[in-house]
Amino acid sequence: MKFMFSASKLMKASEVKAICKEMKENKKLLMQQELVVKSTLFKINEKAAS
Repeated sequence: MKFMFSASKLMKASEVKAICKEMKENKKLLMQQELVVKSTLFKINEKAAS
């Protein structure tokens, strides 16, 4: 699954690289985040269908 992180503030390139590196190294954290995003999208789609 491909996705994009969004930032609520402007970040330096080194900060973005550090966050991406941490996410790549920590697969458990990445999977948790993916589940949160999928459940949120499911709820949005459910509301749109009704």
